[in-house]
Amino acid sequence: VLAGCGRKAQVVVHPPGVALSVFDKQSTAAQVVAGVNLAGKTFLITGGTSGLGLEMAQRLLARGAQVLLTGRSIEKAREASARLGARCAPLALELEQPESVIACSTEVARMGMPIDALICNAGIMVLGELRKVRGIEQHFAVNHLGHFLLVNRLLSRVQAAPQGRVVVVSSSAYKWAPPAGIEFDNLSGERGFTPNKAYGQSKLANALFSLELARRLQGTATTSNSLNPGAVDTSLWRHYPAWQRALMAPIKGFLLKSAAQGAATQCYVATAPALARVNGYYFENCNAVVPPPLVRDSALAQRLWATSEQLLHSYLV
Repeated sequence: VLAGCGRKAQVVVHPPGVALSVFDKQSTAAQVVAGVNLAGKTFLITGGTSGLGLEMAQRLLARGAQVLLTGRSIEKAREASARLGARCAPLALELEQPESVIACSTEVARMGMPIDALICNAGIMVLGELRKVRGIEQHFAVNHLGHFLLVNRLLSRVQAAPQGRVVVVSSSAYKWAPPAGIEFDNLSGERGFTPNKAYGQSKLANALFSLELARRLQGTATTSNSLNPGAVDTSLWRHYPAWQRALMAPIKGFLLKSAAQGAATQCYVATAPALARVNGYYFENCNAVVPPPLVRDSALAQRLWATSEQLLHSYLV
């Protein structure tokens, strides 16, 4: 962050055909949903027990929505839901365990209601050492594969809504991904592992997954979009070394968004009436932007989808 001080501001290009909103990087989730009637709508939020997910749940509930809130344990989900009220239902979801994803999606399907928006918000960030889940580097397994499995198992519930939406939280950390974007021959992470590269690859995978899903949803009433919430002061920072956290502590209020500001873009993408037909875009600061070519690489997105299907074949059947 400090290294960026003094650099010229990056030029933001907005894609044609998507209306600009009145919101910006200072807007909060509460401002974004103000005046939007969400009564009768159901939203599923992964990672809803803290940070951006919890902030989003609070704002959606305040507008009349029903929220399905997932946590890594049912105890955490129940604790958060109890604070939020009767229209919040707790679900256990451990994204690194396919069996947990299957159990969660089965429970949601059993409820029988359409899902107006499925928000892929949960994630892990910058673990200090290489960790693998079933032979796959943990960031990729949790942030991408877990959500890939969940969305595919619940897509019919999203499509059952009048205008269902899949909202995938990516990050500008896609810039940390390796030059190839996705190292398909190194998904174990054993070659040249660094935490930032692994996290960046998983966040690029989030955006590419959303892009390919959008292509597959063309011609339907269901949409898929991804977003960058910005640098936000949440518990994800706990993985950074103590000296870096200490250095950031006195200045992070000036450099990082609050959770209320960080959740604004995902609230906007999930609820804005103006986005009813907007499909396959990347958002930041509550507006669609044109990301670098790597984030828009349709061939890479299709290869990622095919590889993900192969890795999860037995759980998708």
